[in-house]
Amino acid sequence: MKLIVDTHAHLCDPVFDPDRETVLERARTAGISAVIAVSENMADARKNLLLASGHSMIRPAAGLYPTHLDLELAAKMRDFIRSHRDKLVAIGEVGLDYWMVKEESDREIQREIFRSFIDLSKELMLPLNVHSRSAGRHAVDALLETEAVKVQLHAFDGKASAALPAVEAGFYFSVPPSVIRSDQKQKLVKKLPLSALLIETDSPVLGPVPQERNEPANARIVVQKISELKEIAVEEVLEAIAENARRLYGEIFS
Repeated sequence: MKLIVDTHAHLCDPVFDPDRETVLERARTAGISAVIAVSENMADARKNLLLASGHSMIRPAAGLYPTHLDLELAAKMRDFIRSHRDKLVAIGEVGLDYWMVKEESDREIQREIFRSFIDLSKELMLPLNVHSRSAGRHAVDALLETEAVKVQLHAFDGKASAALPAVEAGFYFSVPPSVIRSDQKQKLVKKLPLSALLIETDSPVLGPVPQERNEPANARIVVQKISELKEIAVEEVLEAIAENARRLYGEIFS
């Protein structure tokens, strides 16, 4: 049986500091082989590298959450990513957030920073792990306009019609455990091809139960729900998502 990659989680979050080892052991028991640990800021990125050095399951990513509207900070993050290219599996999370950022002038800065990370992704050939809350269509447009190549859109909250051009471009969409209680995400899973789906948890949020801490072991719940929604065998889902993770992230997840 194929193992599962949790392609987007915040394992650096202090909420995991007291029991991170136990959390990872539960993940192993649930069939999770690896967790991509994303960052929101420089402290997260450094902590991810440190955690990965002591945990074979953790694969570090580095990125700047899109509410950081600081061009200088974004430049420092790009320099950090370049200098640690050999240790990172992705640039993320980066992207757009129109739910938090309302002013058009601020959104333009956000778009500029996002484009800079897209360019860096192409330069370094690192996948992008993309946040696009309330900005799904805009994020897809930016990715297509800049000819992004290796892309994962995490917890996409838009309509399938906004996602389909990204599917055609070869991008992937990762599904969190909140799919069991989200009509929007269930509709997305039904309408997108299995070949475009990945699994994530977004731990410690977007779990199966609102307001309860989420963790990587819950990735197994997503597999079961995709199987149910698409009316296919669990093993078929596992085979597909393993192949999708390998295609996007390379042989490290084969």
